[in-house]
Amino acid sequence: MPHFTPTAQDALSETVAQRLRDSGGQLVAVDGADAAHPLAFARLTADRLRADGRPAELVSLHDYVRPASLRMEFGRDETAYRTSWFDYPALRREVLDLLRTDGQWLPALWDEAADRSARAVRRRASPGTVLFVAGPMLLGRGLPFDLTVRLDLSPAALARDTAAADAWTVPALLAHDRENTESPDYFVRWDHPDRPALRTDPG
Repeated sequence: MPHFTPTAQDALSETVAQRLRDSGGQLVAVDGADAAHPLAFARLTADRLRADGRPAELVSLHDYVRPASLRMEFGRDETAYRTSWFDYPALRREVLDLLRTDGQWLPALWDEAADRSARAVRRRASPGTVLFVAGPMLLGRGLPFDLTVRLDLSPAALARDTAAADAWTVPALLAHDRENTESPDYFVRWDHPDRPALRTDPG
């Protein structure tokens, strides 16, 4: 059975960064509920690569939401949050596939707060760019990432750390976790972000 090794955010970030240096991978998923703040960890690791002189960019999944008329068609519904909230096909088309085929990417599709097009333009990636995509429920959707990191919250931690206004999303997140069969490259217990634990093989 796997066991977990205590670590620290900086050490974990360096582990992921070194894997990217060694592999030359470009597309990285940092999968985690909003309560896990996956974008913050993605930014920490991107900054580490930039310090080495390697270009790194970030995409928040919340910049790839669908319009409110589609997201909220059935109200605050578990199934809707899993299937209608985020535009995963657009993320693949405008970020993952586009970067591989044309060296470009679209940083944002939809402005969630204003509920309108983000009016972003495609950017040309510098050679060797690493692009981090951060957000919930990225795993289990067949998205072609080179490297995946899962910041995992226990059900209790997820309920505790999720904002009250978003509590309705917790059952959806837990249901997705139960049904997802895709194993990340790095699975991290994240109940206490100041002292995470990395899943490792038996010694």
